[in-house]
Amino acid sequence: MTAKPQSTGGQALVDGLIKHGIKDLFLIPGIQLDWAVDALRQRSEEIRLFIPRHEQTTTYMADGYYRVTGKVGAAMVVPGPGALNAGAGLATAYASNSKVLFVTGQIHSSGIGKGCGLLHEIKDQSGFVRGLTKWNHMVTGPSDIRVSLDNAFRELDRGRPRPVGLEIPHDYLSASASIDPRAADAAQPSTTLSPEDLIQIQGAAKLLDGARFPVIYVGGGVIASGAHAELQRLAERIGAPVVMSDNGRGALDDNHPLAMNALAGRAVFEHADVVLVVGSRFVDVLTPTASWPAGKVQYIHINIDEADLGAPRTPEVSLMADALPALRELAERVKANVRLSNESAESVKAWAQGQIDSVEPQASYVRAIRRAMPHDGVFVNELTQVGYLARIAFPVHAPRTYIGPGYQGTLGYGFPVALGAAVGAAGRRVVSITGDGGFGWNMQELATAQRYRLPLTLIVFNDGHYGNVRAIQKREFGAEVGVDLTNPDFELLARAFGVAFQAVGSPSQLEAAVREANAHPGPVLIEAKVGVMPSPWHLLRLQPMKGMSGPAAPANPLGEAAR
Repeated sequence: MTAKPQSTGGQALVDGLIKHGIKDLFLIPGIQLDWAVDALRQRSEEIRLFIPRHEQTTTYMADGYYRVTGKVGAAMVVPGPGALNAGAGLATAYASNSKVLFVTGQIHSSGIGKGCGLLHEIKDQSGFVRGLTKWNHMVTGPSDIRVSLDNAFRELDRGRPRPVGLEIPHDYLSASASIDPRAADAAQPSTTLSPEDLIQIQGAAKLLDGARFPVIYVGGGVIASGAHAELQRLAERIGAPVVMSDNGRGALDDNHPLAMNALAGRAVFEHADVVLVVGSRFVDVLTPTASWPAGKVQYIHINIDEADLGAPRTPEVSLMADALPALRELAERVKANVRLSNESAESVKAWAQGQIDSVEPQASYVRAIRRAMPHDGVFVNELTQVGYLARIAFPVHAPRTYIGPGYQGTLGYGFPVALGAAVGAAGRRVVSITGDGGFGWNMQELATAQRYRLPLTLIVFNDGHYGNVRAIQKREFGAEVGVDLTNPDFELLARAFGVAFQAVGSPSQLEAAVREANAHPGPVLIEAKVGVMPSPWHLLRLQPMKGMSGPAAPANPLGEAAR
């Protein structure tokens, strides 16, 4: 019997990362990771290291990397404060359904749980990691490192995309470990449906065939499964509009007549009798209620996560399955029928666009960015006044070219996520927007953008305040507190890091600056000076947020189809 080769635990870890296809790793080194980092040095031709300026950014970059590529984003930090700092990015990745491998060191194995006050010790690090991942494991010994890593990748490819966590005590990284040269097979998403699944598919087809006016609502699950062609085929076959959630933007090209944003979705949902929900939680952002009430609507829900098929949703038909095989099979079984003509669809979209165009200057800034961006560029949205409207106003033409904050709504996430997106985009231009408030979370990462010469255009809308908080306070209480900011001179800041800079004061100037930035080989910071902006919140989501009244949908924008 041939003995397995002996190495250090750090070498076992790196060997496993490489065998599982990790080519880019986002990390900040530290003493508990020394043996792993040296193992990475030894194999520097096989795996690239990206070292940001804050541990928070490691997981943000891993998230952005996955969202552009569909490949696992990997992050590694020291234990305790390192892991806690990375928590914000991990929470965002969890909320956005991103495949992120989170590797964190641990204190010496003999001291875990004993409260000795060892360097970077926290009371229950495993509990913290468990709360932000779908699977986590504490390595039990040097020889368990490779097995645990294999299990982590198996979990990454099983079920709903979400982060997994691996904790490794530092003494295991320096100790001897055996390396199995074979990489464990990753779990493959199921592309076949069981006989029980096909019964549900047949029930869904029957409901859609009998519908007077069906609507399809899609979330990020369609993008994660790569089911874009199947979605388009089904929509065109039954003549149904496709309403895309924030996470589902790009599932269908916005230029397609049947592609609808959430605002246009209000008009078609008003007339729907059957709604097919695919790969979406379909839950309101602030209350645990369905995104649209049942009433006279019958629902079909398809989701890979069983938890997203039950209450508060009330489906007539529910199917726990990956979107790709489910949509493929459903498209085969439904009868061809055109419920919504292209002309009627365009009238709905024109109504929604008219409402969007009334919100100025945000609408003009969104149009300027879209016109100036490369067609295949990646847009990273943020929680800022222009960004809120962009959720429905920014045209998206392909999957994995639009990145939003997910339900976590982490202010300041956009710039560091865009860094990882720029690594993954392999030369395509990434445009990231942020407010001056959110930019303050990670402005030091200009150093990272410049160090790696990332093709990133960062637009900072500067109004000198936490603008959205200010607007809410004014609206609710008639006064404001704690919202004014003291900002740096953004030009001096950019120059200090060697980053190209432009200042603009209008949408037309921004468009010109973004076009110019496209030709720049590295990062560009653009400061857009703005004032108080009107609220766009009455236009966002299928139903206006509580306390807000949205525009009335046209009486009958769908023509005879809705009668």
